[in-house]
Amino acid sequence: MDAIVNAGSGTSVGTGSRPAIAFGPVPSRRLGRSIGINHIPPKTCSYACVYCQVGRTSRLTITPTHFYGEDEIVSDVTRKVDDARSAGEVIDYLTFVPDGEPTLDLRLRRLIERLQPLGIRIAVITNGSLLWRPEIREALALADWVSVKVDGVREDVWRRIDRPHHGLVVARVLKGLQEFAGTFRGELATESMLVRGFNDGAAHLADLASFLGELGPRIAYLSVPTRPPAEPDVEPPPEAVITQTFQLVRAQVAHVELLIGYEGNAFAATGALAEDLLSITAVHPMREDAVQAFVSKAGGDMSAVDSLIEQGLLARTSYDGSRFYIRRLQSGASR
Repeated sequence: MDAIVNAGSGTSVGTGSRPAIAFGPVPSRRLGRSIGINHIPPKTCSYACVYCQVGRTSRLTITPTHFYGEDEIVSDVTRKVDDARSAGEVIDYLTFVPDGEPTLDLRLRRLIERLQPLGIRIAVITNGSLLWRPEIREALALADWVSVKVDGVREDVWRRIDRPHHGLVVARVLKGLQEFAGTFRGELATESMLVRGFNDGAAHLADLASFLGELGPRIAYLSVPTRPPAEPDVEPPPEAVITQTFQLVRAQVAHVELLIGYEGNAFAATGALAEDLLSITAVHPMREDAVQAFVSKAGGDMSAVDSLIEQGLLARTSYDGSRFYIRRLQSGASR
């Protein structure tokens, strides 16, 4: 049976006005310029994550069903693509990124198949909770890029942070992720949200890093809450914990990036030392010797780094005997 969680804050299926199905193109650090596909009513999901920026789950379910019409979705996306192309917009991906869990759409496979003739790579951002079902794995196998959520690998931690439907168990979810990773021919990404007091214990982080290494994604993203969450007691871990997690995961996965809310160009060298340093440390914690080399190459000195720390924009942390610099999660946020 489906459960209702805090239904007063959500939108019921089939009632009220719905958001546009296709939107964008919008810039994405992960996917370039993407047209989003919002094909699930808010907030219909298999999880009720404490940190969800969309809000509290109004319909908690693990039963895929029909929501909007298949023709309606395809027509709306096609129209958006035509309009964007007419305006000279670049489109790198069509991305299923709804206000709920995309694999709950019973027609997901058909939607991907019908959108493929547009000649644009297709991405799906999913919590991965239903990948133990063969038909879900088969549907996602048609995508070019898939991101799966891995917040908790221990039953108690997973239940505390993701608050899954009662019909799910973590062992089955993780097995489904492993089975999908073992056969998927596209690009696999993982995303793990780190929340203070929920899943940032040292032992769990070691287990998380080990599991991500087993999955072998092309890239592992580590996130922290940066927008208003579903629950009021949700906060990012201390910068030192984020740095520690980055190092643990990097020992298991070749490519790791932080997603901590900086909206600038995280990779461009603009010639502005402070901006470039903040951009880089928002994605990768930098060891002190790397910062010194970077500053020297830019023709500056470490006083610029000290100034960023004094302004509350940059943090200095230590891990495994080395000193690191990381962009502060928010100005003056000392933890």
